[in-house]
Amino acid sequence: METRDDRGTAFLPPERMTELRQRWSDIQAQFVDDPRASVNDAHEMVAQIVNELTETFTRERTGLENQWNRDEAPDTEELRIALQRYRSFFNRLLGPAENA
Repeated sequence: METRDDRGTAFLPPERMTELRQRWSDIQAQFVDDPRASVNDAHEMVAQIVNELTETFTRERTGLENQWNRDEAPDTEELRIALQRYRSFFNRLLGPAENA
């Protein structure tokens, strides 16, 4: 599961991405000896990543909402980046368009 936005910026910190890639490699290697445990571990890992991504987007949204609640307008660049990240996440969830 790639967790980068359209600009190549990771949704999670680089050290976390490295840790997840190593864990994924270990899960795949485990399949030979224990397929059921491997699939279970993969499920748990994906669920954890989804939770982390949800927390990341929630923090970003909260930051923008806090600015709006203080009657501060986030600059257009902050909003553009937020929308790009949502678009990228949306596109990754749905996969490539059928007519694209």
